[in-house]
Amino acid sequence: MEDVARIAGVSRGTVSRVLNGGHDVSEAAEAAVRDAMLATGYVVNHYARSLVTRRTNAVAFILSEPHERLFEDPNFATLARAAAQELATRGATLMLMVAGDRDERNRISSYVRSGHVDGVLLVSTHRGDPLVAELAGATLPVVVCGKPLDHASEFRFVAADDREGGRQMTRFLLDLGRRKVGIVSGPLDTSGGADRLQGYLDVLAPDADDSLITHATHYGIAAGEAAMTRLLAQAPDVDAVFAASDLLAAGALAALRAAGRRVPRDVALGGFDNSVIAQSTDPPLTTVHQPVDQVGRELVRVLFGLIDGREPASVTLPVDLVRRASA
Repeated sequence: MEDVARIAGVSRGTVSRVLNGGHDVSEAAEAAVRDAMLATGYVVNHYARSLVTRRTNAVAFILSEPHERLFEDPNFATLARAAAQELATRGATLMLMVAGDRDERNRISSYVRSGHVDGVLLVSTHRGDPLVAELAGATLPVVVCGKPLDHASEFRFVAADDREGGRQMTRFLLDLGRRKVGIVSGPLDTSGGADRLQGYLDVLAPDADDSLITHATHYGIAAGEAAMTRLLAQAPDVDAVFAASDLLAAGALAALRAAGRRVPRDVALGGFDNSVIAQSTDPPLTTVHQPVDQVGRELVRVLFGLIDGREPASVTLPVDLVRRASA
């Protein structure tokens, strides 16, 4: 740093301020420091810095799903990219970790609780997940994506308004004049699965028909196809379906086509997410838009509030209906 300061013609303190975000530094001084860094090949020694700041400048992004779900569901990639971009503006790095089985959960839990990261972004948690219980008892800052079903009072969270999205889609399908509106819900051990189903029930209660409700085992195309096949067997006269994710809706579309049902003429179909999947199906999906990229940025903002010793509030973001040709 002293060499950089000498070449740039500034104080060592100015170099330090440039390296820590450029606060209270003129544009000319910052440009001189950057040029001097390039000329000398100077790079920050993050290990030495961490000894002083007691921070690693790394954040764990933990996905509590099997590895294949990371590549099947486009929401995870969008979420990770948005979080990584927001972390980069704060000089921090995202470490992607997939906790798909017990051994992986144990290794990840030990790693993050041993001081290797400054905090954790916990994604796609399930009720009863032992990793959630272990992190709830740690002093490490943790923010959950979606409302936590376990240890809810111990975590901050960032979520889209899943329940309101379920209401919006169900009302929309009814307003089309459909009278047998079914649902392919997500897994009920996830907050999205439980809240989107509750939104559906909010609109139809007390007249909800159990035969019009099926539950997918996970948010995947094959799971959606299997659940839609069961729904058709239970309620052959179903004329509209709310599938609780775009992937589930894509699977439902395949099952309806195999059964000879035309979408939307025979069965109106809606999804949830407004992911790239929604625009690539035939017909394109009417869906509920959740701002996944904004969720990723807010996760980082709330986490850094905790890291800095503040008490940020949890965040619930609004959703909107997007109409396309499937309904």
